Amino acid sequence: MTADVDVFIIGAGPAGLTAAYCLTESSPSVQVIEKDPIYVGGISRTVRHKNFLFDVGGHRFFSKSKEVLDLWQNILGCDDFIKRPRLSRIIYGGKYYAYPLRAYQALSNLGILTSAACVLSYAYAKIRPVAPARTFHDWVRNRFGEKLFSIFFKTYTEKVWGLSCDEISADWAAQRIGGIDLRVVLLNALRRAISVPGKPKAGDPSVKTLIEHFQYPRLGPGMMWEAAARKIMDRGGRLAMGRTLQTLRHDAKSGLWTVTAVTSDGQTEAYTARHIVSSAPIAELLNALDPRPASLLQASALRYRDFITVALVVRKQDVFPDNWIYVHDPTVKVGRVQNFRSWSPDMAPAGMTCLGLEYFCFEGDRLWQSSDAELVALAKREIAQIGLIDPDAVVDACVVRQPKAYPVYDDAYSGIVAVVRAELEASYPTLHLVGRNGMHKYNNQDHSMMTAMLTVRNIQAGERVYNVWDVNEDAEYHEIDKNSVGDALRSGRLTPRRIDNLLLKNLRAAAERQP
Repeated sequence: MTADVDVFIIGAGPAGLTAAYCLTESSPSVQVIEKDPIYVGGISRTVRHKNFLFDVGGHRFFSKSKEVLDLWQNILGCDDFIKRPRLSRIIYGGKYYAYPLRAYQALSNLGILTSAACVLSYAYAKIRPVAPARTFHDWVRNRFGEKLFSIFFKTYTEKVWGLSCDEISADWAAQRIGGIDLRVVLLNALRRAISVPGKPKAGDPSVKTLIEHFQYPRLGPGMMWEAAARKIMDRGGRLAMGRTLQTLRHDAKSGLWTVTAVTSDGQTEAYTARHIVSSAPIAELLNALDPRPASLLQASALRYRDFITVALVVRKQDVFPDNWIYVHDPTVKVGRVQNFRSWSPDMAPAGMTCLGLEYFCFEGDRLWQSSDAELVALAKREIAQIGLIDPDAVVDACVVRQPKAYPVYDDAYSGIVAVVRAELEASYPTLHLVGRNGMHKYNNQDHSMMTAMLTVRNIQAGERVYNVWDVNEDAEYHEIDKNSVGDALRSGRLTPRRIDNLLLKNLRAAAERQP
């Protein structure tokens, strides 16, 4: 039997479109479906409201992988990338703090008594650590002390996740803030305070700093993914918008998949394919499989955090220089404020800017179900309360709801994902999970792309040669000779290593231990 396409891809976000782009370099036999009827790019899309553009979440284009950087350049071209300064700060108690924290500035802003309490709390945590550190609270408290945890981590983290820091896995902290060493930060602050001369030595951990500039598409990240979609179709690949996955059935005899999807007007379409690449949320994928796998029950417990962007159009060009500001104020609901003109001057007309107030919520909760008018009124009230702008300067507004923005790292997620992965890899060798929601991993854009690039190599090799689950969210796996995935694949140095029998055996054993 002949398949309609070699590869069927679910989702036109960064992972799905990267897979399609790489596959169509050698073969046009690719079909992509996307649930959204208008936008490609998933959470990396760019929304247009009249003459204003805004990014859903904020996406810096930076990677330690030369191969990812080259792919971005190949898709969009150099002319449409602009170099932008990186600046994000925390607002707490009416004062601004650099992010990541600079100890000298932070302690100075906090005052002598609070600063002394922070240092003593840090010292006590080093003497009496919580072991083992299972939760976000434990991990951060051990690393920074209880006082700094309560000031700079607790409020914002609980806003983002809607959970107590005692319910969030330590995995989250290790992934997102693992590179910060407070001992080094304090020593550097002390060196500055007493003006100790000399440059940092090679290998000194203080040398590790965040990037000062990043690349950004002139008209937002959606510009990248719209260009990728055009090139995929120019090569003969197919993209269908407004399609929702309905069923997936695999025929072991022929090796073919039969897929059905429902269009936005209620029509059913059918496809056949040799491989499936999915960036859909895991439970949605498993629910579509026929027969439904045993791990669906566990997968249904995976949770996601959703968020709302309230974009306020402001009749003022220079509001603040940051790309975004973290709001560590427990008296307001807003968690972060984007300044889209600081991302790109082309995102707003001259003399104007667009601010994005981000509210983290759960789909269906009171905030999510608020009307657009109620959300705009809330945003205007809170932007005034934190002192960023006069709400009278707001001349227009737009609300965008983003479901399943962030996979939740609770204490159960890793075991559930291991069970799902074991069952799917044992039963369906031609079903491939990629991307943030497809793998329930808080991947950055470049990491999602990398999972897709490696998956394409596995498809082309005819076996799971490389373990895409080893693509690390902290990007340390990119630090390889010449920063090239291609070079690493040829030399065998890439951290996403070959899958061995022991790994599969351990995964299956984990699945068997589940009730």
